[in-house]
Amino acid sequence: PMSNCINSGINKIYILTQFNSQSLNRHLARTYSLGNGVNFGDGFVEVLAATQTSGEDGKRWFQGTADAVRQFVWLFEDAKLRHIENILILSGDHLYRMDYMDFLQRHVDTNADVSVSCLPMDESRASDFGLMKIDGRGRVNHFMEKPKGESLKSMQVDTTVLGLSPQEASLSPYIASMGIYLFKTDVLLKLLRSKYPHSNDFGSEIIPMAAKDYNVQAYLFNDYWEDIGTIKSFYDANLALADQPAKFHFYDPSKPIFTSPRFLPPTKIEKCRVVKSIVSHGCFLNECNVEHSIIGVRSRLESGPELVDTMMMGADFYQTEAEIAAILAEGKVPIGIGRNTKIRNCIIDKNAKIGKDVVIANTEGVWEADRPSEGIYIRSSITVVAKNATIPDGTVI
Repeated sequence: PMSNCINSGINKIYILTQFNSQSLNRHLARTYSLGNGVNFGDGFVEVLAATQTSGEDGKRWFQGTADAVRQFVWLFEDAKLRHIENILILSGDHLYRMDYMDFLQRHVDTNADVSVSCLPMDESRASDFGLMKIDGRGRVNHFMEKPKGESLKSMQVDTTVLGLSPQEASLSPYIASMGIYLFKTDVLLKLLRSKYPHSNDFGSEIIPMAAKDYNVQAYLFNDYWEDIGTIKSFYDANLALADQPAKFHFYDPSKPIFTSPRFLPPTKIEKCRVVKSIVSHGCFLNECNVEHSIIGVRSRLESGPELVDTMMMGADFYQTEAEIAAILAEGKVPIGIGRNTKIRNCIIDKNAKIGKDVVIANTEGVWEADRPSEGIYIRSSITVVAKNATIPDGTVI
């Protein structure tokens, strides 16, 4: 979403953070600070934490998306921001590439009070989403959360109204909310303050109720989009980047994806087999087998490891050869993956230390498990090695 804002010419951005946001705050400061990363001219990127608000509200976490915005509506009374006519509200855990100016133009053309970006959806996936119904002018008149059976069939719409061809519309007769909203500023303030002051969520409360009295319009986005807010969706979306051809890619020079500049050296690869994988900067790969995996920055794979369907997030810093030798001499495990270790279907978080002759495979197909003292979790059968965890030599998971 941040890159989409920049590519769309939006340069006044607030980011509302809540739980465990230190790493995110550091990334934002490095990437979007003036002179060091992306230059915003007269714009800004400001982080607003739940604990920064004054009064009773400042003593509690955000209770939902609408509550988060409500706690900071006073910002739009600032003299510098009073001229802003529309406010775009985005979710941070989505992967897609969109020009928000097209969204805004549709919002203006239809004189919408609220616009909701939506995806065309076939019947096989529709019941996993919040669905909307529209009239012949694209105005939203009904919402239903994850309907099944007859309720699902009742949510079919004519998606040619939103621009699909008759053939495409027959294959995708549903529209699902993407959790991307555009409000007239005065409407947003009225909804949050006076109309629904105790409603805490946009998608399930504010917008369905607002559709009764306001012009809520659907905007169709017919391109790649993934919600990466769960372990499984995050894992699947990342590994899908290594597919050929990938459904989403970073190689669009006109709409780049921005990230923190790290100034790392190229990766060094010695006698390795790397298939359908992505290897980031500054890595050391030695006599390893990497298949359908993502290797993050500063990763180190010693002689003989095998990684299959694995996302390795890398490291925040290097250990020198002397430091690694000293750590091994003490019988400890350095950052990276040790000799002859076999890993499959796994997410390895930053700075993990995985010893030699380790096997991480979840061969028993365990669906959910927690071993916090060992730094191991399993979610949807995916093994997760926690940040800074140490997995001793010879461990079998």
